[in-house]
Amino acid sequence: MTRELLRIEDLHAWYGESHILHGVNLSVNEGEVVTLLGRNGAGRTTTLRAIVGLTGARKGSIKINGTEAITLPAQKVAHLGIGYCPEERGIFASLTAEENLMLPPTLAPGGMSVEEIYTMFPNLQERAASPGTRLSGGEQQMLAVARILRTGARLLLLDEISEGLAPVIVQKLAEVILTLKSKGYTIVLVEQNFRFAAPLADRFYVMEHGLIVKQFAQDQLVQNMGMLQDYLGV
Repeated sequence: MTRELLRIEDLHAWYGESHILHGVNLSVNEGEVVTLLGRNGAGRTTTLRAIVGLTGARKGSIKINGTEAITLPAQKVAHLGIGYCPEERGIFASLTAEENLMLPPTLAPGGMSVEEIYTMFPNLQERAASPGTRLSGGEQQMLAVARILRTGARLLLLDEISEGLAPVIVQKLAEVILTLKSKGYTIVLVEQNFRFAAPLADRFYVMEHGLIVKQFAQDQLVQNMGMLQDYLGV
């Protein structure tokens, strides 16, 4: 029987006076890859940020592995085994690639070893001693993903990880996601690059104006392409 790892019910979120999420409902099962689709401003990134406690006021319910997280501060949410990779990557320029990799604390047992991470991302091993400013955009993105794998997080929230990257790097990231899925990780993707996200996801949620307006599974993708054209212009 499939176990539910994340359940969001009637989630509202604000940035200051701005009411961004207007009652989001979604669920993610253990081992799934779920993609949030929508135009810029639809509320996808805010949904990820609300899950980990990085928006302003929130109300509703966010259950992570059965634990209610809506009232928890961000540092407590992380200890529920959740890793967030933001769009801006957050690489420290004054630290080497390996120092960046080692920076986050261990949150739960079972995180990947440095050796396992370097096997998955050989570029990072080659650039281990390079300052963050010397890494290419693709290397920085690999490092941002790798950094949360070492913490022991099993639920990964990945925000626009393919944005602005060369096709060869995008393909590498797709391979990484499939490898992580095979290892039992649960992944929520926010992606503007539909061609990247489409073959990876088990299920899709479409967002508009801070709400989920449609959900469907991978085997329903073809029949929903007309709807996606209307919502996304893909």
